[in-house]
Amino acid sequence: MFANFWKKKWIILFNVILLSAVTVFPVFAEEAAITAESNAVAINTVWTLLAAFLVFFMQAGFAMVETGFTRAKNACNIMMKNLMDFSVGSLAYWLIGFGIMFGTSAMGLFGTDGFFLSAADPSTADGLWQFACWMFQAVFAATAATIVSGAMAERTKFGSYLFYGVCITAFIYPVVGHWIWGGGWLAEKGMIDFAGSTVVHSVGGWAALAGALLLGPRLGKYNKDGSSNAIPGHNIPLAALGVFILWFGWFGFNAGSTTSGTNLSIATIAVTTNLAAAAGSIVAMFVTWKKYGKPDLSMALNGALAGLVSITAPCASVSPLSAIIIGAIGGFLVVFSVGFFDKVLKIDDPVGAISVHGVCGAWGTLSAGLFAEAAYGQSSGMGAVNGLFFGGGIGQFMTQLIGVGAVFAWAFIAAFIVFSIAKATIGLRVSDEEQLKGLDIGEHGMEAYSGFQIFTTES
Repeated sequence: MFANFWKKKWIILFNVILLSAVTVFPVFAEEAAITAESNAVAINTVWTLLAAFLVFFMQAGFAMVETGFTRAKNACNIMMKNLMDFSVGSLAYWLIGFGIMFGTSAMGLFGTDGFFLSAADPSTADGLWQFACWMFQAVFAATAATIVSGAMAERTKFGSYLFYGVCITAFIYPVVGHWIWGGGWLAEKGMIDFAGSTVVHSVGGWAALAGALLLGPRLGKYNKDGSSNAIPGHNIPLAALGVFILWFGWFGFNAGSTTSGTNLSIATIAVTTNLAAAAGSIVAMFVTWKKYGKPDLSMALNGALAGLVSITAPCASVSPLSAIIIGAIGGFLVVFSVGFFDKVLKIDDPVGAISVHGVCGAWGTLSAGLFAEAAYGQSSGMGAVNGLFFGGGIGQFMTQLIGVGAVFAWAFIAAFIVFSIAKATIGLRVSDEEQLKGLDIGEHGMEAYSGFQIFTTES
């Protein structure tokens, strides 16, 4: 009887435990699943915002590069333009640009809603994510705008530049962004431009080309016989610091474009980004060493930027070896492209922005159609695409080529119209006297280096 009593007790206890497991454990499991999902959302949000902050810091890099490569008498003007690129650009992109880029598509050409961040509901997780997404995209829009500053440096009216800054961040850049990143017609074709060799850099480069053409060269840049004069920058160490800042920020630019901290391909993207920059810098150094007899620092710096711009489109779709080749070709291209625009076309680009961002941006986009490998693209979410050199045929390369051509046509023509309007109304170019004195005094009534005597000569 005593044994039967304890047997019944154990049976009752077992049933209680079993009932608890059936009722309580699923609740724990559900809570664990919710926690895992919410943790992933939190990690992705933090990663995207951290990347956005890194890309924002690139504004400082651009300001340093452009200031260092130009003359001391225009340093305040360069700084002011870079400050306003982000300030004016942020408001224009919030007001119109983000909606055009990511709103409901009209025939694959532009978005039609989402203006004023109206889709960002702070009471929902998806709505809060919209804020993070906007922040990340806003710093990209400002980058596209800033590229033009260097190509038009030392002779552009500040008011006209502000007008352009609004137009590129509100209309020109967002339309291209919609085509490729917002579900537009190039996205439907399967174009690869992971972090923006074309969306960001070529748009800025081709806009810079339009502006420099309409603006004309600086005083003393070309002689009557057409020969070109070098106009050295006043602070190459400052330019070098700018390039290191840009290189640092580019890890946010490229790896951050996953918008997912739980996507481990951020590691391969960081590696391809770094290797391409290193290869571009080394190749540019050796090419100038061979061509001019000395390893030129300014061109080696531009070589690093050329490698970074080149790898921006294919960074998530190529191997480390391919990244080195892509960056090396970018470093080679930038040396000859700078010379071509300067000496053959007679287009004055003080910092080489057209070559670094326009030409190398086009090359980087095309390179995705040559070097893409399915294993890398699949892990990063870009899809299992092989380029021409890895058995994928010519189809992807042709898609890339169509995209490069279409974006060139849109960005160049749109920017040419914007600058033409500015030229006919506000005026695009400062007076010769203002050029000689410097835009710091003429446009802003101040000097970057107060107390220093700055000598200017007209060649």
